[in-house]
Amino acid sequence: MKNIICDIDGVLLHNNKLIPGADEFTHRILEQKNPLLLLTNYPSQTPKDLENRLNSAGIRITHEHFYTSAMATAAFLEKQGGRKAYVIGEGALTHELYRIGFTMTDINPDFVIVGETRAFNWDMIQKASYFLMKGARFIATNPDVAGPGGQPACGALCAPIERITGKKPFYMGKPNAWIMRAALNSIDAHSEDTIIIGDNMNTDILAGIQAGIETVLVLTGVSQKEELNIFPYRPNHIFPAAVDIDIV
Repeated sequence: MKNIICDIDGVLLHNNKLIPGADEFTHRILEQKNPLLLLTNYPSQTPKDLENRLNSAGIRITHEHFYTSAMATAAFLEKQGGRKAYVIGEGALTHELYRIGFTMTDINPDFVIVGETRAFNWDMIQKASYFLMKGARFIATNPDVAGPGGQPACGALCAPIERITGKKPFYMGKPNAWIMRAALNSIDAHSEDTIIIGDNMNTDILAGIQAGIETVLVLTGVSQKEELNIFPYRPNHIFPAAVDIDIV
């Protein structure tokens, strides 16, 4: 039986609206008892928040089935040493950091950690840049520059800090293979028995390829079939939508 790692936005939802058939797909997978993990690059919602978001759209699924880039960031930092961070982000990210014993501070932090927040401002850019130039390590939850509806995402928030300091962050989210390993570990799964379903060749599909996982592209989101010739790699399978997937 295949383990299934599935993206959310562009596969199951458009913004907060159900993609037709996505509820049928998730119901079928859960009924078949395939291990299912919904994996998102966006760090600003907790698994409970995501449970509520999907339930509101008509997909009945519990919080244990979610894994976020904030959770992957905490899993990485837990093994890195240092427990002080200057954080640009919202509650879901700080919750994960507090859980592993981090202190949020603007006094000699070991790390500058960037997630996503609508409160991003000049003061944050200045402090983050100063700490990085003083030797703090630069970590970011995900490389996406825009989220649903064109809202600025983590990569966009990191851009001015990168330009000022000349330092690039270590991005935790897809396509980094780290988040794939962390996600697999969270469900006690192995890459050879797992598939990843996504809508984005640059993140979902590349992450799967780099982690040695069978890949499924659906055409309800970012990447379209006619664009595949610009990529040097291909997904293992392509389906019009999640509801059409017939390999699990």
